[in-house]
Amino acid sequence: MIYTNLLIFLVAIFLFSMDTAAESPLLPGWLALAVFVFLLVAYDRFCRVVFGRKEAYVSAGYFRAEKTLMISALAFFMATLYLCDVKYYLAILSFGNRLPAFVNFSGLAIFLLYLSLMWRVSRINYGVVFGRRYPAAGFISSNIKINLPIVLPWVVLSLLYDLATLLPSPGLQKILASGWGDILFFVVFLFLVLLFFPPLVRRLWGCRRLPEGALRTHLTRFCRQQGFSAELYLWPLFEGQALTAGVMGLVPGLRYILLTPAIVETMSLAELEAVMAHEIGHVKKRHLLLYALLIGGFSVFLGIMAEPLIYLLLSQELLYSLMVKGHISPDTILTVVGAVPLLVCMIIYFRYIFGYFIRNFERQADLHVFSVLGSGHALISAFEKIATLSGDIRDKPSWHHFGIGERVEFLERSEADPRNIRRHDRKVRLSLLLYVAVMATMIGLVRSIPTEQLARQYEDRFAEAILLEKARQEPEKALWKRLLGDLMVSRKLERKALDAYEQALALEPANPDIMNNLAWLLLTSADISLRDPGRALNLARMAAVVHPRGYILDTLATAYWANGMVEEAIASARQAIFADPPQRKYYQIQIERFSRQTYDETLSPPGAANQVGGN
Repeated sequence: MIYTNLLIFLVAIFLFSMDTAAESPLLPGWLALAVFVFLLVAYDRFCRVVFGRKEAYVSAGYFRAEKTLMISALAFFMATLYLCDVKYYLAILSFGNRLPAFVNFSGLAIFLLYLSLMWRVSRINYGVVFGRRYPAAGFISSNIKINLPIVLPWVVLSLLYDLATLLPSPGLQKILASGWGDILFFVVFLFLVLLFFPPLVRRLWGCRRLPEGALRTHLTRFCRQQGFSAELYLWPLFEGQALTAGVMGLVPGLRYILLTPAIVETMSLAELEAVMAHEIGHVKKRHLLLYALLIGGFSVFLGIMAEPLIYLLLSQELLYSLMVKGHISPDTILTVVGAVPLLVCMIIYFRYIFGYFIRNFERQADLHVFSVLGSGHALISAFEKIATLSGDIRDKPSWHHFGIGERVEFLERSEADPRNIRRHDRKVRLSLLLYVAVMATMIGLVRSIPTEQLARQYEDRFAEAILLEKARQEPEKALWKRLLGDLMVSRKLERKALDAYEQALALEPANPDIMNNLAWLLLTSADISLRDPGRALNLARMAAVVHPRGYILDTLATAYWANGMVEEAIASARQAIFADPPQRKYYQIQIERFSRQTYDETLSPPGAANQVGGN
């Protein structure tokens, strides 16, 4: 349950993090609120349907229904983010973007609101399955406390980072602004979490110390014999009826072994020793630290990979064909490209790569029983008892622990052939080495991606897609065609620029900037076949009459020069000096050029100071 919930909450946090605050909302505030209420009501009705089924009143069906509805909550949450522009309306909570963590907390609260609707409905089923009835508020609060440790590190990290950026410390701000500052901050935070988080989790989960008595004395002595120290606590998971155990904490004084009351009551002393040996094995094999490194390593990798991967995808021509031909909003494409690949990477990583390691860590912890007890019989007996008492789940597969039947079979094979233990330890070591090597290689490959070049390509193509979409939405507005022509000029796509300027001029024949930019292109195009000095002169004359600014007079001077009218060209350049004194040096160079060369003697543009598009 915990691992599945971890994955679901990670997806929810990711969806909200990747969502962008729109400049203007898709729906007005009252309508967005109405849609949000509709989605809440629809999800509540769906929960009632799922938990109203007969199979949801038995243990396996209850957990299956809860898992289905948690995944469904993600879909409703995503619809809320998109349709209701949640970040747009929550932006006020960031205090001028100084504390964006508050916006993130509010987004997470919306997801918890959906889950709270599920828990409110499911408490009836819970009472039937586990024999304890809760009031709605108490049951929701209990479930939030169970899941809070999953999201609390992210909440605290976000808040601490925002507060750190507000501190008046130039040295700290320089570190945080550096390429490795975020990584260093995350590593320090992760270290603190590993040290001090277990006591908080223990309190949130309502664990209480294993009572004094013969059992506590025996298990404490058993731990000491293994050179191991940990506090023993009872874990009331599902009213204490779950048959499970766990260990958390790296430091002996802050390390706990959690045993559910059900496992204490149903297991023999030998079986409890085997369960303890398994949990001790996690610590001896450093699995707790490796879990943190596997999660932290992926977080660092995702942070390094995100920008190059997004730019690489955004540089693909297919996306822009979809935007232009499919009339898909550029913002929609940007959101999808920015979120979906990273979300897929995260799900694949945690479901398969992280899942692979935690399954094999569990198997390694199972095998530790041989070095403690000399045999796996007691642990096999404990597993068989858990499988039977939990609803005959022996053959049920598990993505994070292996199925109980698989674990029993592996223990039996290892009992018959102890070399299995060394082989599995070697498999885990080699897997970890391969993981490190692959991650290092992928980071190296990501760093070799020409991010800046891809970013420039993306910006140009994205701007083109936006302008084309604007031109489609407002076909009577010449501005978008002119800006598209300017963009095409900057990308040296002169035929496309000419087409865009011609379309803009047809819409606004007296617009001086359109006439100026088209005239400049007709005078300076690298494609000689596009040049037309005669038409350029007519356009430049009309532009100068309407708007005699320096850059337009410069175009007129160039047009006179191109048509062999040198005196008129020099006179127009001198007028440009009076109209635009800061560019005096450039215009004087132009005058010298007009006097020294003829237009036909050069095929290159006469200068770069003339502004396409005007001031």
